[in-house]
Amino acid sequence: MVSGAEPLTETLTEPQQREISRLAVLAGQRLLQHGAESTLVADVTCRLGQALGVESVEVSLSASSMVITTLSHGRCITTTRRCQDRGINMQVVTEIQRVCIMAERGLLGVEAVHQRLEKIKPLRYNRFLVIVMIGLSCAAFSRLAGADWPVFFLTFFASSVGMFVRQEIAHCHFNPLVNFGVTAFVTTLISGFGQVYQIGEAPFLAMASSVLMLVPGFPLINAISDMVKGYVNMGIARWTMATLLTLSTSMGIVAAMNVLGVWGWLS
Repeated sequence: MVSGAEPLTETLTEPQQREISRLAVLAGQRLLQHGAESTLVADVTCRLGQALGVESVEVSLSASSMVITTLSHGRCITTTRRCQDRGINMQVVTEIQRVCIMAERGLLGVEAVHQRLEKIKPLRYNRFLVIVMIGLSCAAFSRLAGADWPVFFLTFFASSVGMFVRQEIAHCHFNPLVNFGVTAFVTTLISGFGQVYQIGEAPFLAMASSVLMLVPGFPLINAISDMVKGYVNMGIARWTMATLLTLSTSMGIVAAMNVLGVWGWLS
């Protein structure tokens, strides 16, 4: 039994064990859907199940699903869930970890954990605030690379429009590869006009900086973390997806450069 959990006074019935299994797999499913690394998913799932009363929890993860088995007094119950990507959201990950800790300390029972998990909703910032901040961050990168103010504002405009396009495509639930490719095309097309009309002293910096919002940094970090910590299959799956996103972005950039007939920093 995990430290802090209430000691068992009687054997769990099968319905009770099934409910605990459902809660444990729900927590793990939502963690995996919102970008948590594999070690954290397995750890929280096991801890939550043990805190609620089962003897042990075994977890198996894949790129799009998870399987858990709970053991209580010789009885095993196995359940499987699909884990469709819902976008990276650390607020959800943090809230689920908080629920797990409270269950371990005996502050939440099975019903309370169920209610808490159902109430967790992804925090979404105002979309126009996100657009402005993404534009500023890409423009700041161009400034750090030595861009003058005309290039700074061109980068801001191109990346802001690109982020708007990315949000609209995501809202329509298109494949992420299509999303990244189209966003890269539109963003590079806008920033490429700086090279066509020679806006500023180094307009090619706008082309390089405005697409930095499409770098799949989080999936790449998680991929390396998973492989280092023993989840090789998960790491390879995440690395492959990040590579495909990068390839899609590159194709969008090259397509826009061909349309304009300029090659920016590649020339």
